[in-house]
Amino acid sequence: MRRRLPPPIVALAAIGAVFISLPAIALAARAPWGRFAEILSGAGAREALRLSLEVSLAATVCAVVLGVPLAWVLARGEFRGRAVLRALAISPIVLPPVVAGVGLLMALGRRGVVGGSLYDALGVQLTFSTAGAIAAATFVSMPLVVLAAEAGFRGLDPRFEHAAAVLGARPGYAFRRVVLPMVRPQLVAGAVLAWARALGEFGATITFAGNLQGRTQTVPLAVFQLLQTDQEGAIALSLVLVVLSIAVLVALRGQITGAS
Repeated sequence: MRRRLPPPIVALAAIGAVFISLPAIALAARAPWGRFAEILSGAGAREALRLSLEVSLAATVCAVVLGVPLAWVLARGEFRGRAVLRALAISPIVLPPVVAGVGLLMALGRRGVVGGSLYDALGVQLTFSTAGAIAAATFVSMPLVVLAAEAGFRGLDPRFEHAAAVLGARPGYAFRRVVLPMVRPQLVAGAVLAWARALGEFGATITFAGNLQGRTQTVPLAVFQLLQTDQEGAIALSLVLVVLSIAVLVALRGQITGAS
């Protein structure tokens, strides 16, 4: 039997649904459908779309590779400063993106705390490069992986790991073959959300990596530039991002909702 929901809650939910849907609806209403093919076939749009996919996918891989072990340490480790480490790990979620970009610039820029040594020793310069755009996207998206993975690890009964150890499994083997498969929904959810966040990254990227077409100009940066010269082009590219993000989230909705 379907449970009846309280009318006031339904009314507020309806207002919330309209509010959250309105920007996408407005973009579709104002989209230059007659110029859509022309806009997307332009060299600038093609380059921005290609670069956005490359940067967001690379950033997602980096976020998972670095974020999952960090989440494991936070979930299972007992050490002083764990609360501070957790706060630092998720701080990019609440930091203004431009502040994240400035921090990355001071850390990894050519004259940064670490970036200066990289440049002097290896000639590596992350600023104004695709690698820099990936670093910025990784920084802002990794907390989503950490939060999802840590929740999965904390919800996992430690007895499974103990049983694997009793059967002779080494810690690394038990982690790969027992723990990770059991928290797969949380890992997938974190990776998908990290990808969506990386795909839409703007502030940290433009501050740290710049806005260079073909090198660091992802779709959000291209939209920002087009908004000043070609509003219809900006709307078309914005709509592409909205449709792409929603399509992936809907396709993986079972994985995401299964993580809760």
